[in-house]
Amino acid sequence: MGIDNLVLLTDSYKISHYRQYPAGTSEVYSYFESRGGAYNEVVFFGLQYYLKKYLSTRITQEQIEEAAAICTQHFGDASLFNRQGWEHILKYHDGYLPVSIKAVPEGMVIPTKNVLMTIENTDPAAYWLTNYLETLLVQVWYGCTVATNSREMKRHLLKALDRSGDPSTIAFKLHDFGFRGVSSVETAAVGGAAHLVNFMGTDTIAGIIMAREYYGAEMPGFSIPAAEHSTITSWTREQETAAYENMLEVYPEGFVAVVSDSYDIFNACRNIWGDTLREKVLTREGTLVIRPDSGDPREMLPLILATLGEVFPCTTNEKGYRALPSQVRLIQGDGVGPDTLPEILEAVMAAGWSIDNLSFGSGGGLLQRLDRDTLSFAFKCSSAVVDGKRRDVYKQPVTAPWKSSKRGRLKLVERDGSLLTVGSEETSREEDFLQEVYRNGRVLIEENFDIVRKRAEIVCI
Repeated sequence: MGIDNLVLLTDSYKISHYRQYPAGTSEVYSYFESRGGAYNEVVFFGLQYYLKKYLSTRITQEQIEEAAAICTQHFGDASLFNRQGWEHILKYHDGYLPVSIKAVPEGMVIPTKNVLMTIENTDPAAYWLTNYLETLLVQVWYGCTVATNSREMKRHLLKALDRSGDPSTIAFKLHDFGFRGVSSVETAAVGGAAHLVNFMGTDTIAGIIMAREYYGAEMPGFSIPAAEHSTITSWTREQETAAYENMLEVYPEGFVAVVSDSYDIFNACRNIWGDTLREKVLTREGTLVIRPDSGDPREMLPLILATLGEVFPCTTNEKGYRALPSQVRLIQGDGVGPDTLPEILEAVMAAGWSIDNLSFGSGGGLLQRLDRDTLSFAFKCSSAVVDGKRRDVYKQPVTAPWKSSKRGRLKLVERDGSLLTVGSEETSREEDFLQEVYRNGRVLIEENFDIVRKRAEIVCI
């Protein structure tokens, strides 16, 4: 129990909210949206994980007792905890949450400022439960933001490849290096899986596990043997060449990545890879991926490519950009994010090099340098039933008009080729993209990861 006790997975102030709704309240209906921000659209991803891991579990009397004891100590007042409400759920619903959740299909790309998910109670006595669950459900912002972040970087890469190289190689152009840089294993799992919606390269094993366990993926991500500084510098500076040669010998075929800036990246490229080990590189059945790990990539990558271009045979492709031989590539894994990637790509192409020569790794820029405000996610009540009468509910702060919320029960429809949020009472023949995915403890729709990926594909760059 403890941190896994669903009764306690909320904000402290929500514990007391059951007393604060109008007398006679029997339904609370709320929605989740991105109010805008860094991008004009959002990839919806991650809800299924929270539904299966948390909301599909059964509340027990033991959990209620634990929550009551903790809340009594936390507030200094035993009466603030809604024991009666939770025991009602245990008695009449066998401990499963009496709520209905509708959501857009995962992987779907939605313009911001549209409804993404709605939740309402299915038992009038559990009106207080709808927004009690806000704390946990709003965490879907993270998977959505990473998937959107990753997809935007994919868009930049596709444009650069279309201009200078081969767009069909896109699946492995952005590698997830973020596991060590995030705040928790769960963050790595959700963020790592969100990245895999768009790409197939990752070193974040937690993301692979999540996609397999919660989205039915078989093997959604791939990696290659790669060196780190410790495996190179442990040979000592005097044996740097031997360290690199060892990498070629123990991995005689396929891709192998070797960090090469432990001392002097230019010496490593010109004199070790491009001279002493040149023939071994060129005759090897596979590709050496050289990894620089320091310096401004906008400056360093053109210089490193120029250095390699002096010692390895290059060609010019049909688009007029230079390419190293297939046995030699670079991966830039430092300083890569949605804000820096376009400038890096432009600097490389401005120097005459195809993006075919490169792949990228991103850690903090992919999984950590973002927050709920990146896409301004919000969860708001928009409708309630009090004394048997439905009323619209909304906020409209004079000091922040952009925080005004939607009113009434909602649906998401397509009109004139665009997605639009409308009131559910509107009579129309349009399909509502919100589908009921959860009801009374049961997940009703289970998305497969391949389908999620297909929905998120970029069809026009």
